[in-house]
Amino acid sequence: MKIIYEDEQILVVDKPAGLVVNKSETVSEETLQDQLSDYFKLGEGLGIGDRAGIVHRLDKETSGILVVAKTEKAFRFLQKQFKLRKVQKEYKALVHGHVGQNAGVVDAQIGRIGRFGKFGIVKEGRESQTEYVVGGKYNIKEAIFEKLTESENKNRKNYLKNHGRDYSLLSLFPRTGRTHQIRVHIKSLGHPVVSDTIYAPSKLLRFDLLWCPRLFLHAALLSFVHPSTKKGVDFKSDLPVDLKKTLENLKTDN
Repeated sequence: MKIIYEDEQILVVDKPAGLVVNKSETVSEETLQDQLSDYFKLGEGLGIGDRAGIVHRLDKETSGILVVAKTEKAFRFLQKQFKLRKVQKEYKALVHGHVGQNAGVVDAQIGRIGRFGKFGIVKEGRESQTEYVVGGKYNIKEAIFEKLTESENKNRKNYLKNHGRDYSLLSLFPRTGRTHQIRVHIKSLGHPVVSDTIYAPSKLLRFDLLWCPRLFLHAALLSFVHPSTKKGVDFKSDLPVDLKKTLENLKTDN
């Protein structure tokens, strides 16, 4: 657990990918909540909010910034900001294809589909909104593409030439906080996040994982009003090393 900032009211951490945030009966592995319980020396207690002060969550596969409350007052204060959509969040994502518009908004209702933790755009879903800005358009380097596809048959290689060579790096600003919101919204535009084991087409996912070891989604910025000073604070997190190395496989599209 990498600590970015701490004072008497809040703790801000940089969560690594692969770490589940909250404990549950269906999770047997160590979670961020477990680590926080050890850090705060809670023993058998559950701590603030019955979850060691965790105010919000990130998907297991997503890395980045998360804020934890250290007092009941701070917990309630931060929860209210999230509920009223006063918290500013920015994510970085690498997605398939060249996104046509340089900026846009996805405004679509999200709901659960099926029984396996998957979500989608549904008529009776919950209101959700994500703004995005294209930060760059890329192509996978030719030598790397050829190396990764050298053992593929002709049909498979042609498919990857059409669907696995172009990419866009996005900054995303979710205005609501639904489960899998960014992943579902971007998929609905026809541009799934690279190495998304739930929402990327299986044909692409197999190729993605050869050069991008995990979901390319990172919570890069979190801005809110501090519960004690009542002043705005910003916390940032650079792309982790594994995602930076992934970008080395790409070249800027001219």
